[in-house]
Formats: sequence, C-alpha cells, structure tokens
Amino acid sequence: MPLPPPVAREHLHTRSYDMRGYLRDDGLWDIEGRITDTKTYDFDNVFRGTIHADEPLHDMLIRLTLDDSFTVRDIEAVTDGSPFGICPTIAPNLKRMIGQTVGPGWRRAIRLKLGGVEGCTHLSELLGAMATVAYQTLYPTLSKREGKKPRQGRPRLLDSCHAFRSDGEIARDSWPEYYTGSDQAGPEQADDA
Repeated sequence: MPLPPPVAREHLHTRSYDMRGYLRDDGLWDIEGRITDTKTYDFDNVFRGTIHADEPLHDMLIRLTLDDSFTVRDIEAVTDGSPFGICPTIAPNLKRMIGQTVGPGWRRAIRLKLGGVEGCTHLSELLGAMATVAYQTLYPTLSKREGKKPRQGRPRLLDSCHAFRSDGEIARDSWPEYYTGSDQAGPEQADDA
C-alpha cells in the first residue's frame, strides 16, 4: 500500500542506502553498506568546488566482518565523497568496534566508541543500520545449523521487536518455553471484552 498522495512539492535531496550480506569462504560473514547523499541541483562547496546534481555529496562504505556469534572480527571504512577533505581521516576509528557484538547495546557501543569528534555522523548512522542486515544475513543459515542440534539458551530474536515480543503469538508458537503471555483471558480481561 503506497503512502497517501502528497501536496505539491519539489524534490531536493536523496539519501540512499545499499546494504548486502555475504557468507565468506572462511566461514566469517561480511556485511557491506554504502550511504550516498545527492541533491537535485548544482551547488558550490568550498572543498570540492561545484557539486553537480546527482553527484554524491556523501559517498561512504563500510565492510563489517562478523563471526557466527555476531562479534565484530574486522571493519573497514572508506569515504569516497564528502564535503570536507578531513572527513576520510576518521575511517580508521571504526576499528574501535572490533570485539563488539551486534545485538542489544550495538547503537550504544557506536555512540561510546565513535560519538562526537571521535567519529562521523554518516558512518555511525550506516553502521547502526547494518545490524538488521547482519541478522537478515546470518539468522537463516544459523537457524538451519541449529535445527540439526538442540538450541541452547534464549533465542536472540525474542523481544527484539513488536512481532517477536515474548508475550506474543509468534513467541507462543515458535518458542513456547520462553512464552510469557497468557492464552486465556483472566477475570479482569474477560470483563473488559
């Protein structure tokens, strides 16, 4: 279902994300992300001169390498387009994320290690968004592997979003041992119905 029709307007800016997940031959995983910002018009930039319509003002890439436990084993970042010459020099700071785990606390770790003058707003934003791509990439393969052996511990997806809430129907059907809801309405709920 599309959004409702907008009022008359002029398109000025486009931000694009492109993210892809890969299983490497060595058993690790690469999640690659790219962020680009373009304008629909030409404008002057002190560092680069004229930036033309549809030429990226920002063009930044990250390769995040993870193991099966979602731990960062390596990270690379490149800034191919930026409004200032100094922007690409911050890329090595992303190595601070090595050893962190993609999961609860991921965005907080990004803020702590790469916040403010220690990072780049655009690279940090991209890195945060790459977490869901990591789950989409790793989870199906890891689930198939786990299907052949008993699962240990609480499922990582449980309480990660509205659909996977521990008191919801998906948890009840998929992970009954971790289901916290009630299948029957209690006396108070029955009166409200």
